[in-house]
Amino acid sequence: MFAALLSVAALVLVLGGAVLRPRGLPEAVFAVPAAALVVAAGAVPLEHAREEAERLGPVIGFLAAVLVLARLCADEGLFRACGAWMARWSRGSPHRLLGAVFVLASSVTAALSLDATVVLLTPVVFATAARMGAPPAPHVYASAHLSNTASLLLPVSNLTNLLAFAATGLTFTRFAVLMAAPWLVAIALEYAVFRRFFAAELAGPAAPEEEPPPPMPLFALATVAATLAGFAVASAAGVEPAWVAAAGALVLAVRALAHRTTTPRALLASAAVPFLLFVLALGIVVRAVVDHGLGDLLEALLPAGDSLPALLATAGIAALLANVINNLPAVLALIPVAAPLGTGPLLAVLLGVNIGPNLSYAGSLATLLWRRVAHQHGYEVGLGRFTGLGLLTTPLALAAATCALWAALRTIGP
Repeated sequence: MFAALLSVAALVLVLGGAVLRPRGLPEAVFAVPAAALVVAAGAVPLEHAREEAERLGPVIGFLAAVLVLARLCADEGLFRACGAWMARWSRGSPHRLLGAVFVLASSVTAALSLDATVVLLTPVVFATAARMGAPPAPHVYASAHLSNTASLLLPVSNLTNLLAFAATGLTFTRFAVLMAAPWLVAIALEYAVFRRFFAAELAGPAAPEEEPPPPMPLFALATVAATLAGFAVASAAGVEPAWVAAAGALVLAVRALAHRTTTPRALLASAAVPFLLFVLALGIVVRAVVDHGLGDLLEALLPAGDSLPALLATAGIAALLANVINNLPAVLALIPVAAPLGTGPLLAVLLGVNIGPNLSYAGSLATLLWRRVAHQHGYEVGLGRFTGLGLLTTPLALAAATCALWAALRTIGP
């Protein structure tokens, strides 16, 4: 009983520190001591902690590499060029700007992960809307929602996907094929709801972009494209995606260092080492909670099989858990339980932990980070409006995406 209570208390401390971040302290300040405590107290045997570290090692390595890759793309001007494209394509229409944000945010999230959308694209969206004189709310909320919803497509689009990818037994390409229909359906439904929800703010005129666009950084674009292709090839060859992401980051890093547009210290900072330590420590704390009751509860709740009702129930439970304890610990807790049930239930878990967090601030770390970015730009996110939009989009998108997954499994096969 003591071990169970200690594990839950440690998880509350870790999540509370990540959500509140008192005095701006990194998440690791709370997570690392909590992980050390549960290990020292015996709530997690040292062998289990070592197993968790070995399981998370490749995931953390990939996350570090893709964060560096995304930052170097930003330094090359890729996101500035994307902002200029959005402004010119919209032709002074907030409706067209919203469409451009949906296309761009979905693409960036899928290719460079949701962190790139939140940290690097959201400021560009703010700047583009301000330059056009368009209300920021529809476009900024879109970047938040799509950082979650649009992360369904590829194993590398979200840390949750990468954590579950090995357990699915799928190749990179087959994962993408199975998730393509849920990805498209969820984004389309989000867009339809956004058009209605923000109808008043999208109705007014805005100023068309008149400044000449900056040149598209073709080298960075080609490196990202080659990296994505490399993920598919490496998966077929049994090579960890972290090595491919590291190769892409290395190519841009060598170029940036040669041109003196970055420094080794800046590269290390872009890898977000404190956040990597947070992910590792969180995994150990969640393992303690799973070992002391949560795993048994989830095993009793998750239905067996990949029928449509079973997949809907699995996705719903995953979404609920993500909003209670955050999507990262939710997927860490659900993978061991869902993996033996088959590919369908495991992919349904990903639908729940990726789409579900749009329902509340605490649903994902990306949403919490998005709030901080919005605050830095002087924009206060209203709890009522955020929750109301989430209630309109999340259940509908989750149900439709789950139906699309069920159809894909029936058509293509697991």
